[in-house]
Amino acid sequence: MFRKLLLLLLAALLMLPIWHTGQEAVAAGGSYKVGTKSLPVRADADGESAIKGYLSQGTAVQVSEEKYGWAKISGGGLKGWAAAHFLVAASAASGGKTVNTDVKSSTTDTWNEVSGSGVRLRSGPGVSYSVIGSVTTGDRVKRSQKKGDWSRVTTEGGQTGWMSSKYIGGEVSVSSGGGSGPSARSSRGSLQGRLIAIDPGHGGSDPGMIGKAHDTEEKDLTLSTSKLLAEELRGRGAKVVLTRDKDDEKPALSDRVRLAGSADAFVSVHYNSAPNKASGSLVFYYSKSKDAPLAQEIESELRGLSLRSNGIAFGDYHVLRENSLPAVLVELGFLSNEKDELEVRASAYQRSAAKAIADGLQNYFGRKSS
Repeated sequence: MFRKLLLLLLAALLMLPIWHTGQEAVAAGGSYKVGTKSLPVRADADGESAIKGYLSQGTAVQVSEEKYGWAKISGGGLKGWAAAHFLVAASAASGGKTVNTDVKSSTTDTWNEVSGSGVRLRSGPGVSYSVIGSVTTGDRVKRSQKKGDWSRVTTEGGQTGWMSSKYIGGEVSVSSGGGSGPSARSSRGSLQGRLIAIDPGHGGSDPGMIGKAHDTEEKDLTLSTSKLLAEELRGRGAKVVLTRDKDDEKPALSDRVRLAGSADAFVSVHYNSAPNKASGSLVFYYSKSKDAPLAQEIESELRGLSLRSNGIAFGDYHVLRENSLPAVLVELGFLSNEKDELEVRASAYQRSAAKAIADGLQNYFGRKSS
C-alpha cells in the first residue's frame, strides 16, 4: 500500500505544470516591450479585474513576477498585471521597434515559406542551443542573418530564433491589410468536414491529478469532457478522432500525436494542479505561429465559463512540441482548489467547456478563411 501511494505521489510531482519552460516564456526580472497596439494593465492577474490604464506598442516594461500566463509589469507610468503573450523580449526588437504580434501594416512584405514539418527554432545557430519554439510547412519566416547552415528568422507571430537553413523555402510576397487586434472577432467559420483530434489526458494506470477534496481523478474528467466535446463538434458537422475513448487506455505521448493523423487541429484536454490556491482555466501553446492563434481563439471563449480564464501560456509539452498540427493543451480548472474541483465535477460545467472549445475552433477556422 505504501509503495503504491509513493508511486502515485511521484507521478503527480512529475506532471506538475512547468510555467517557465523555454525562452519564449516571460521571465521575472526581464526587460520587455509591448507587442500589441494597446495593452490593458489590470489590478490583478485576472481578465475580469479593473483596468488601471493602457500601454501603447513599443513601451518598455520590466517584469517582476509571472504566473499562469500573466506578467506583473512596471513601465510607461503604470504598474499592474498584463497578458504575458503580448510582451516581446527587448532583444527581439530591431532598431528599437517592437515586433507587432497582432497588427499587420498594409504593405507588401517578402517572406520565406517553411518546407519542413515541426522544424525547431533554437536560441542560437546549432543543435546544442535550447529549443524555443517551432514552425512547420506553410508557415512564413523572414530571414535576417545566416551563420553556416543556420539562419536567424522572425516568424509572422513575432518570435525570433535560429533554424536550419535547409528548411527555408522560396520567397513569397504577402500583402497585409490594416489588421485588427486579437479582440476583434471575424465571422465564425464552419466546422463542416473538419477533422478535429481530441486527446483526453492520462488514462489507464495514470490517474493524472487527484482532487484535494473529493479524490476526483483527472483521467475521468478528461475523458468525460472530451466525449462531450466530440458530441458538440459532430453536431456542428465536424469529424472527430479521439486518442482514447476508454478508461483503461493509456496511449504513449508519441502515439497520441500519431493517432491525430492529418487532422485540422489537435486539442489535448486536462485539469490542473498547483501548490497554491490557483483557480481557473489556462490554454498552452508551443509554436507562436502555428499554435498561438488557436490558443487565443479558444481562450477567448473560455472567458465565459464560471471559472476565470488565466489566459494563454507557452508550454513545452510533447503533444504540442512534436505535433505538426495546430495544437493546444487546455487546462479547465485546478483539482488542487476545492472550489474548482467541485465545479468541474458537474456535467453542466464540462458541457459549457466543450461548447466554448468548439466555439473557439469555429472562430479559428473562420479567421483562417477570412
